[in-house]
Amino acid sequence: MSTVAVRRWPLSAVLAANAISATGRTLSMIGIPWFVLQTTGSAGRAGVVAFCATLPVVLAALVGGPVIDRIGRRRVSIASDVLCALSVGAIPLLHRADALPFWTLCALVALHGLAHTPGDTARYVLVPDLAEHAGTSVTRAASLFDAVERGARMLGAALAGLVIALLGAEAALLLDSLTFVLSALLIAAGLRGVRGAEPAKNPAPVSPRTYGAELREGYVYLVRTRVLAAVVLMVMFMNGIDQGWNAVLLPVHAERNLGGAAELGLVTAVFGAGGLLGALLYGAVGHRFRRRTVLAVAVLLCGAPRFAVAGLTDSTVALAVTMGAAGVAGGTINPMLTTVMYERVPDELRSRVAGAMTAGCELTMPLGGLTAGLLVEGAGLSSALLLMGGGYLLATLSPVLLPVWRDLDAADRTSQLRPGRAEFGCVER
Repeated sequence: MSTVAVRRWPLSAVLAANAISATGRTLSMIGIPWFVLQTTGSAGRAGVVAFCATLPVVLAALVGGPVIDRIGRRRVSIASDVLCALSVGAIPLLHRADALPFWTLCALVALHGLAHTPGDTARYVLVPDLAEHAGTSVTRAASLFDAVERGARMLGAALAGLVIALLGAEAALLLDSLTFVLSALLIAAGLRGVRGAEPAKNPAPVSPRTYGAELREGYVYLVRTRVLAAVVLMVMFMNGIDQGWNAVLLPVHAERNLGGAAELGLVTAVFGAGGLLGALLYGAVGHRFRRRTVLAVAVLLCGAPRFAVAGLTDSTVALAVTMGAAGVAGGTINPMLTTVMYERVPDELRSRVAGAMTAGCELTMPLGGLTAGLLVEGAGLSSALLLMGGGYLLATLSPVLLPVWRDLDAADRTSQLRPGRAEFGCVER
């Protein structure tokens, strides 16, 4: 095996693992709400399940950064995948055994949410190390990382619609469980010997005081950067409303107005395809444009229009076209903000700052699904879509109106001092 191939293997293994697990997560993203709607017939209960699935995500992100550094990114990622496989696989098995009361379903999705966040963070913060091993730039690696995941979501959405239509939601969840097992095996093999994936050397003795100090260090670093605060606040509202869309509004709209699971899979796959195209385009030509301009246009297009189309029409074609355009716009966002984070945060703080940012960005997600379920039950589906779409529009006006977003382009100029290598200054994600 050539030297280049050896150096590229860790990045290839993580990309493959992410592709497989993202495909599976999309199966669950569609399969769990559909399973709840089929077994309970209640949008409100679908919102409760979404709340239980996302609250542990926030809790894990709030306190998980120092744990990832101490245990090691490779070990955390493997353990995360194994727990996710067990928790999601238990849902259809217990249901078939007639041993799945609603509280047990809520507990299993909560365990799944608690487990997958540390694994996602562990792989996310490894991108600069993997880029160095592969001999490529951080910007290209970040774009590729996001593009592969979005392509997998596209495949997962189409597969979910097909599997649910032919075999039922339980089969989709069992398939998701298998994807986590395969992801764990790839991470175990691919990250062996990668320095950045190993536990921190000579960490301070574990105590509440030292752990609190390490945790606080990440949050302080995050808060002291104004543009970071702007990113977290805007994405926090976007993610909360998106959770309501994914877990309640779109599945209910598909069930009542579009025709069923196949149509749900179709429009979600189109969104994923657009996201893949957007991520690839940003990796190829995104550096030629001002980051603030790209972000301002992208966030306005990726959110509110799809809520309006779903709220005002019952057309699958119109929603699919809108979702495709929204996906292209949304596909540029993560590579851009991820690159800025890598430019600003030193390696020794990366897990802690990434955990703090994840916690902030996902803080409203538990409420998003719950609110969507309550709005559908109380005000009707169309009103819920238009109300939440209006909230999305207000949140995404921030890059247009607030001067703090100029710092995105300041980060871009800093990164160009040494092409292909991140320059760490303040903070960002």
